[in-house]
Amino acid sequence: MNVPASFLPVFEAGTVWLVGAGPGDPGLMTLTAAHALQAADVVVHDALIDPRVLGLARPDAILENAGKRGHRPSPRQADISELLVTHARAGRRVLRLKGGDPFIFGRGHEEALALAEAGIRFRIVPGVSSGLGSLALHGIPATSRDSNHAVILATGHLAEDKSLDWASLARTGQPIVLYMAVANLEPIAAALGRGGLAPDTAVIAVHGATTPAEAVIETTLGALPGLGAAGRIRSPAIIAIGAIAPLRAAIASFLIAPEVQA
Repeated sequence: MNVPASFLPVFEAGTVWLVGAGPGDPGLMTLTAAHALQAADVVVHDALIDPRVLGLARPDAILENAGKRGHRPSPRQADISELLVTHARAGRRVLRLKGGDPFIFGRGHEEALALAEAGIRFRIVPGVSSGLGSLALHGIPATSRDSNHAVILATGHLAEDKSLDWASLARTGQPIVLYMAVANLEPIAAALGRGGLAPDTAVIAVHGATTPAEAVIETTLGALPGLGAAGRIRSPAIIAIGAIAPLRAAIASFLIAPEVQA
């Protein structure tokens, strides 16, 4: 595809682009994200970025893995931000590549603040949210006029000094889409139950979207913790709880499944 140069912004030396790579499949990236990969001198990327996406980078680009993984040694956020500043001050085109969208549970705003405080100019390139995109690929809508007019996005992996009132979320009656929740399924399910969600509340999980490990698991809130403990639902997974979870059934037979390449 020949994209007119006027459609794509110039990646200036000494700047940082905070870019969303989408759910994983390179075909789901934006044109601007692909353009950034081909122009960047340095790519500071998350651990879960698909290797096919990184393969679009310039052959001479520096690739630096700055991924954070739960319960594993990971770079501190302050160190990642400092790395971006250091490369930019050296006059490089710096691409901070994140799965999904950088401003949806991606710490993009924290990095933008750090860049602003350091006097570094930056651009934000939105991406397809891993949560909403992974569900949509498998026929699970975030909203439907027949079921809900709102949806709750929540992270199941909270910083130590934060808390989330899961019971109150349950009482809203709106579907909940969980990111990064596999390690905490038991306490989350229990809290949602205390908020009024019945054990037979519909749940659907998409594990490893657009990768060879992809799987779609349909279950209930009561059975969810057991599936996590048994390894049936593994990280990374997006989990939808509530009225949107059963909506896939009516269209699944005619849905063209995402093509997954090893």
